[in-house]
Amino acid sequence: MMLDFSWKVFSMTGNVDMYLLIKELERDSDQQFEQETAVVSEDLDAPTNH
Repeated sequence: MMLDFSWKVFSMTGNVDMYLLIKELERDSDQQFEQETAVVSEDLDAPTNH
């Protein structure tokens, strides 16, 4: 996973740019999770035709 690799590089080098990349990847991952959760929630809330 890109996040794991980025963290290893940051922990070995202390590179601030790598830390910022990690934070960006985490934020993107959180946003994607929220979007997927919203879609599933909408699907569950949608009326069904019986």
